[in-house]
Amino acid sequence: QVQLVESGGGLVQPGGSLRLSCAASGSIFRANTMGWYRRAPGKQRELVATISSGGSTNYADSVKGRFTISRDNAVNTVYLQMNSLKPEDTAVYYCNFWDWRTGDSWGQGTQVRVSS
Repeated sequence: QVQLVESGGGLVQPGGSLRLSCAASGSIFRANTMGWYRRAPGKQRELVATISSGGSTNYADSVKGRFTISRDNAVNTVYLQMNSLKPEDTAVYYCNFWDWRTGDSWGQGTQVRVSS
C-alpha cells in the first residue's frame, strides 16, 4: 500500500503561481507513474499531468505551457509548478501514484482557488 501526502494548495490571484508537492511512502515499486488530477466544482475529475519514474511527462492541453510536473525519485516526491493561473484552474487537486503491483493510490486532495 502507498500513502500520499499533498501540500501547497491555497488562494492565488489570476496570473499568479503555486507549487504543489506530494510525498509517497510505503511499498513503492521502483517503476511507477505519479501525477496530478483535479476536480472542479460540478465537474468530473480530470488528468492534469503525469510523470513516469523514467521522466516521461504527459499534460492536459489546458495546462500545457503553464504547468510543469517534476519529481525527485530519491524522496518519492512529485511536484506541480503552476504558473499563469486562471480562475478555471480552481479545483481540488489530487495526487496519484500507480504501479503494476498496487494499482492506483490517491492523496486526500488539496484545494487550489484562483480568484481576485
